[in-house]
Amino acid sequence: MLAIGDMAPDFALPNQDGDTIKLSDYRGKKVVIFAFPKAGTMGCTQQACAFRDALPELQDANAVVFGVSADSLPELQNFKKKQNLTYDLLSDASHKMLDAYGAWAIGFGMIKLPVIRRSVWVIDETGRLVDMEIGIGPEKSMQQALQTALNTKVSG
Repeated sequence: MLAIGDMAPDFALPNQDGDTIKLSDYRGKKVVIFAFPKAGTMGCTQQACAFRDALPELQDANAVVFGVSADSLPELQNFKKKQNLTYDLLSDASHKMLDAYGAWAIGFGMIKLPVIRRSVWVIDETGRLVDMEIGIGPEKSMQQALQTALNTKVSG
């Protein structure tokens, strides 16, 4: 199980335009990743727009932002355009990244269906996980990521 202080598992996922985004390409920057269950739903829209609105502050903290879900590329492209999102949305249709990061689950209470748990991770410039929250509220995910990004110094 992934823990704070671990090296974040690398991944290569397509963004909304089909371009491959690799975590390892962002060494030297903080990386904020948030997982959302379904593009266009109320909570996911609130979460995505909160990150959009906080992006200038996150960029000032040397951070990039990625949203990730299992949605198709056309769904992500439409969501990005409709909400004027200024960062990439990544598609993890196989759930491999979401599973490695602990956000993919079978079951939610009494219901036994596959589900993406709304989550957030902050990775420092060296690739180490400095914060994570699995199962977090839409607005709180951005607030927690911003607080961590602003207060995290480069680790040795």
